[in-house]
Amino acid sequence: MGAPPAVPGDPAVAVARARARRRRQLRRAARRRQLRRAVPPPRACGPDTPSQPGQRFEFLNTVLGAGSLVGGLMFYAGVMHSSAYFAYFHVRASILGFGFPQMIIWSLRLVTLPVLVGLALLAVTPRLPELLVLLRVPPRVTYAARRAGRAVARLNALFLAAGVVLMLLWQRIQPYGWAAPLLVATGLVLGQSDAANPGRPARGLWRRGFPVAAAALFLVWAIALVAGRLGTQDARAAAAHLVRRPAVVVLSTERLSLTGPGLAAETLPGMHYRYRYTGLRLILERDRRYYVLPVGWRARIDPAFVIEDDDTILIQLMPGTQPRDGTDVQ
Repeated sequence: MGAPPAVPGDPAVAVARARARRRRQLRRAARRRQLRRAVPPPRACGPDTPSQPGQRFEFLNTVLGAGSLVGGLMFYAGVMHSSAYFAYFHVRASILGFGFPQMIIWSLRLVTLPVLVGLALLAVTPRLPELLVLLRVPPRVTYAARRAGRAVARLNALFLAAGVVLMLLWQRIQPYGWAAPLLVATGLVLGQSDAANPGRPARGLWRRGFPVAAAALFLVWAIALVAGRLGTQDARAAAAHLVRRPAVVVLSTERLSLTGPGLAAETLPGMHYRYRYTGLRLILERDRRYYVLPVGWRARIDPAFVIEDDDTILIQLMPGTQPRDGTDVQ
């Protein structure tokens, strides 16, 4: 037999309904608290709220500061990349007179797909809980993401220790030495987060200023290592396919001391330019100076030549040898 029907006005039924309403209210309140944790409440308009022009000025100041920082890092990366690239050919980049725009262009060599993915993740990670709420992800997933972020921030000492250990093993971790300063910089930055300092926020010169400055120095070091490594790699690739670069023919009224593997010298009797030199490839032309290499150039023993274009010399530029059937032909 089933249970007897509820009698209207029965106190037990009223108590059960009240308990059910209370449970629903508690669940709604818990859900609202989780959402408030994920998304910070908007600032209320009041006397302390900055005016609209003040907000625009603050935004412009932030954009200019970030742009200056990025521009400085790109310039430094371009300097390190070009220095390593031309050092492979026994040329000092400082004598070439590159300006700021050229260095920025050189730094774009570092803008690869892994770097772009890493920068995108770095930009999204601090706002991940808000993004999950906007995507209507269940609150438990948002809460789990916040907990995972706090757990990673509390491991800042582990990042520091790993970076120091890799520095002690410097010779063994090459060519991935850039990972050591990057780990140290990551640990220092995570150590400044609220999750890593739940009881006492990091403030003051020694607890905030010094770690941030040290993290910036380690980040610059990592950029220098990566840029130098890529510069050397690019130079080796250029030397391996030297015959593809523009060919240089030097005509001179005087005999030049040009010797090297693959370089040919000819005498042209009765001509104004009596000597012709072929078998050279162009590395760089700057300020009427031609930096050339013989086609059989070897990095360890052969020199690079700097030929200055004047009244006694005629420079002719021709296409380099194009690959045929996947191979270079000299």
